[in-house]
Amino acid sequence: MNSFDRFLDGRLGQREDQGLIRTLTSQGSGVDFFSNDYLGLARSEELSEAIGKQHRGLGIQNGSTGSRLLGGNSPFTEKVEKNLSGIFKSDAALIFNSGYAANLSVLSAIPQRGDTILYDSLAHASLKDGARLSLAARHSFRHNDLADLEQKLKSSKGRKFIVVESIYSMDGDECPLKEMVQLTRQYDDAVLILDEAHSTGVTGPAGAGAAVEQNLHQHIDIRIYTFGKGMGVHGACVAGSQTLIRYLINFSRPFIYTTALSQHEVVSIQCAFDHLGAHIGLQDALKKKIDLYMEGAGNLPNRTASRSAIQTILCPGNKRVRAAANALQQKGFDVRPILYPTVPEGTERLRICVHTFNRDDEIRSFTRSLNSLV
Repeated sequence: MNSFDRFLDGRLGQREDQGLIRTLTSQGSGVDFFSNDYLGLARSEELSEAIGKQHRGLGIQNGSTGSRLLGGNSPFTEKVEKNLSGIFKSDAALIFNSGYAANLSVLSAIPQRGDTILYDSLAHASLKDGARLSLAARHSFRHNDLADLEQKLKSSKGRKFIVVESIYSMDGDECPLKEMVQLTRQYDDAVLILDEAHSTGVTGPAGAGAAVEQNLHQHIDIRIYTFGKGMGVHGACVAGSQTLIRYLINFSRPFIYTTALSQHEVVSIQCAFDHLGAHIGLQDALKKKIDLYMEGAGNLPNRTASRSAIQTILCPGNKRVRAAANALQQKGFDVRPILYPTVPEGTERLRICVHTFNRDDEIRSFTRSLNSLV
């Protein structure tokens, strides 16, 4: 082992001693209660066949060959972006390779030196990383705490960028979006940025997310949608004004300097929304599954308040939550522990996801096991 590998091994050893080491694991053989495939689209054979058929109809091209500004653009990609802007009720939309890339793009490119980014303390790592890349000042506010946010708005300098999520990934709770919009509109220099990652597909007409569902989309400056969760495919987009999209094309480094999504992936996005439009009962089916889960698990101690497909049970301590997840896996339920440092120390939890494809008997059996465990 050379000196560099010894350095890396030493860092890994420190993490291992602390019980914080991460390893890659494949999907287990148990019942899926952990993935973000809320609507079952990632495993849909019907959707897979539709994607293959439409891709073949456009002519096979394996890769995009370059960035969107070089050889990676196509009339079909622009058509899909126009369709997405219709779904999300925005003037325009711009496709990105992932939600992480979209969040990095927005927050690194738009806020300037002298501005302030105010982000919810439970915002996703990609939003925080984008803020770090910006030249603007950045501060967190207490989760969903409008009073704390307003206090920070009053003391902040420059243009103020407020960053929130419609559904938070680790607790599954919702942003008080209406109140957030009302507060933002009291400040002429405030900009609201909404990450719709975990609401895309599962809420709103045609899967348009929380802002459209609540008819608040016209008051939100920047919305980010992710297709790798509820939509079951890959990629993301930013929805907003034509000026916003032109700005990102010119100033967003993660957009300018990366190879574009392949034609197959862009086809997948369009086919996923077509599939959802043809299966309008999927959202209601998911809600019924969530309600069934709540019947059995709603009174569990340390359960976070959530009405979404993301349900969590706090189980403090990495060793303790690993043991709880392992006990459930031994009973045939694929559940994963969320460990520190992914979440703050003391808030380690079982992150449980409910899906349309979970059978009623599986959900009832799972909640019985949870009750006996917790």
